[in-house]
Amino acid sequence: MSERGPATAPSHDPSPDSPSVPLATAPLKAARRTGLLVTFILGGLTALPPLSMDMYLPALPQVTDALNSPAATVQLTLTACLAGMALGQLVIGPMSDRWGRRRPLLAGMVVYVLATAICALAPTAELLISFRLLQGLAGSAGVVIARAVVRDLYDGDEMARFFSTLMLISGAAPIVAPLIGGQVLRFSDWRGVFLVLTAVGAVLTLTVWRSLHETLPPERRHTGGVGSALRTMRGLLGDRVFAGYTLTGGFAFAVLFSYISASPFVIQEIYGASPQAFALLFGLNSVGLILVGQINGKLLVGRVRLDKVLGFGLAVVTAAALSLLLMATGVFGEVGLTPVASALFVLMSAMGVVLPNTNAQALMRTPHAAGSASALLGTASFLIGAIASPLVGIAGEDTAVPMALVQLVCAVLSVSCFLGLCRPWQKRDVPAGPARA
Repeated sequence: MSERGPATAPSHDPSPDSPSVPLATAPLKAARRTGLLVTFILGGLTALPPLSMDMYLPALPQVTDALNSPAATVQLTLTACLAGMALGQLVIGPMSDRWGRRRPLLAGMVVYVLATAICALAPTAELLISFRLLQGLAGSAGVVIARAVVRDLYDGDEMARFFSTLMLISGAAPIVAPLIGGQVLRFSDWRGVFLVLTAVGAVLTLTVWRSLHETLPPERRHTGGVGSALRTMRGLLGDRVFAGYTLTGGFAFAVLFSYISASPFVIQEIYGASPQAFALLFGLNSVGLILVGQINGKLLVGRVRLDKVLGFGLAVVTAAALSLLLMATGVFGEVGLTPVASALFVLMSAMGVVLPNTNAQALMRTPHAAGSASALLGTASFLIGAIASPLVGIAGEDTAVPMALVQLVCAVLSVSCFLGLCRPWQKRDVPAGPARA
């Protein structure tokens, strides 16, 4: 991999590719002035995937009974949605570089609403799996284009601050989603969860249509077809530093996925916490992530180099994962819930500086192809996370070692990619945006 992007990545404009060149045209400045509304819209779009996944979790036993399907089959409805969200970004991201942000986003949101409504009416598990896949594919438009819009509007430290602000909204989604799903099930069945998601999607679609302006001017769009999009992605991956931040964020996200997959079992079954205690700890960990994200955006960005903050965050995540592994293997003797919960809190909180800063650092290098870059970032995170999360239960139900080991391995890989590919101690140039196809 080269440190500079290759000359195949498309570009129209003479030289808006470097962050040193102002990117904000008059329409972009107008979009920035709607700051609070744009923040809530983009936050809602990035919160849609966890809402789609986590609101549905309390309803899984009902779905199994209602559709007379094995639990393993019903579990595929989660896998299908996750796979759709991962793969859909590879299609929608490049589309947004060619046709602008609004049209692909609105099309994706309309399909999301229709697919979710059909999920609510699905008579069989097979049909539900199919439309959960379509729901994920369409819902990925929100998260991939939200990142691209941030790249269109902001640069440098401003972009890192905005990503930290988005975490205030998107980070709350995993906390409230199961609670909302549980409340819906008090007065409805599992189909009611999808009806609520349909309503959420419809409100977001209407808000985007009315209030989110186009942020990618025609002169900065790509003109090529599928081949051009593939060359653009290949060019982005050929940039060693971009690839480094993408893998750094992907493996860090896998640490987070491993926690989400294993923590209900570890906290409740191994350490004996009640469901209410687990919900409280899960919520506290999410609050820690949000608060550290706000400290990152409000206090650290602009005062400390992003790479220094990112390196510190990765070191904390690795140390927390190592301590969890030592506790799980009995190095410290028998430990109770408090030390384990404390280590998980530290690990989750450190994600508040790791995730926004990896996104910001990667997207700083890609003003010429923010949609494609956002797609690669999102797909890498979802795919690596999806591969890592099943491994946490590989040794059965009597030990927390697999969770801690997967977290530590992923944390070490994240640090290795950061040091080996990003090489934060080196001064590096932003890759020039090549001539467009």
